Amino acid sequence: MPTALVTGPTAGIGHSFARQLAERGHDLVLVARNEARLVEVAEELRSAHGVRVEVLAADLADRTSLATVERRLADRDRPVDLLVNNAGFGLKGRFLDNDIEVEQAMLEVLVTAVLRLSHAALGPMAERGSGGIINVSSVAAFLPRGTYSAAKAWVNSFSEWAANEYRDRGVTVTVLCPGFTKTEFHERMGVSRGSAPGFMWLDADQLVATALSDFDKGKVFSIPSAQYKAITALARAVPSSVLQRFQALGRK
Repeated sequence: MPTALVTGPTAGIGHSFARQLAERGHDLVLVARNEARLVEVAEELRSAHGVRVEVLAADLADRTSLATVERRLADRDRPVDLLVNNAGFGLKGRFLDNDIEVEQAMLEVLVTAVLRLSHAALGPMAERGSGGIINVSSVAAFLPRGTYSAAKAWVNSFSEWAANEYRDRGVTVTVLCPGFTKTEFHERMGVSRGSAPGFMWLDADQLVATALSDFDKGKVFSIPSAQYKAITALARAVPSSVLQRFQALGRK
């Protein structure tokens, strides 16, 4: 059975990835900070789908903790066939309203962890001639919305490059760019559902199903829903100075 490693699998998009991959018959390695929640999700997936589930408690903002996940991905004797870099968080405030250490922690999770885990996974995958990575980015990557957008823009650029660089070596890289999604993500930020129009909120299960289908087809970008495809297309045509006026959207 193939094995998938999913970061941030205890809720929201990450939990949907873990469940849908288990339904497909993947054994799992689940990575998150909260070990109690990891154990709970692991038992749920074992019972429901009869797959093997390994838990790995790790704080991806901490380099020592992150290294344990890197070692697991690099283990040639226990190959990981699919890496889902999903873990992340956002900040409600604007740049100068946030403590710099919190900004640094976000950068570590959104960029450094994706960089280092992808590096650890790509080596064995390229050697075997098979494997895949799904990086969870955001529609925010196409918009001027501070450091979160900048980090996600890096994820998009890196993923597109990696997809083209390693395609001939049997590795598929897809970057998922969701918009507002009905998960705990915005609740943890202290942002209400009313901060954006109802039509902009996506269902996590549907967008993950779309992402996995796009990955199966070898697509580089997965942008779920017609409204966000339109928004990303518009963002390329509208000047950043105009787009920046809408920074408050989704922050209230």
